[in-house]
Amino acid sequence: MNPTRLALVTGGTASGKSRWAERLALAHGKKPVYIATAQAHDDEMAIKIAQHRAGRGEKWRLIEAPFDLVWAIDTIKADEIALIDCLTMWLSNHLLAENDIATRRAELLDRMHDIAAPLIFVTNEVGQCVVPDNRLARQFQQQQGLLNQLIAARADLVVAVMSGLPLVLKGQLPEVPA
Repeated sequence: MNPTRLALVTGGTASGKSRWAERLALAHGKKPVYIATAQAHDDEMAIKIAQHRAGRGEKWRLIEAPFDLVWAIDTIKADEIALIDCLTMWLSNHLLAENDIATRRAELLDRMHDIAAPLIFVTNEVGQCVVPDNRLARQFQQQQGLLNQLIAARADLVVAVMSGLPLVLKGQLPEVPA
């Protein structure tokens, strides 16, 4: 059994972080639940979401939660493991809706430790990018960096994925089958 209760898997776009996080969740030995935060605002995103669903298969229970992660993780049972994919889309959804990010972040941070089931958060690493040229993009970059740092500080395991390969930043890497 994998002892990790709270994990953060980070990496760049198309780095393999979601696929690696899925393998981590399945290696845990509990019933996997996929909490999806993406919204299909265009045909390209709808196709990407459909491909992700098809790739996971039937063994995953799906919860779509583009805004309310607290509600979503509250539905997770002790014999399950939740993969939240991803914090980046969740944050973007709130920024674009002009919601109070500080309140939403505090609610998530307060609630995530009360859940009996293990949680795996997937997020994008935005700290290695250039400073954006517009206010919304700079706000996103700052808020994403802060959210990643706050969750990483609380996590048992933090893994950066590059080219599909995990690099442990914090904790002990469990055995994850290929």
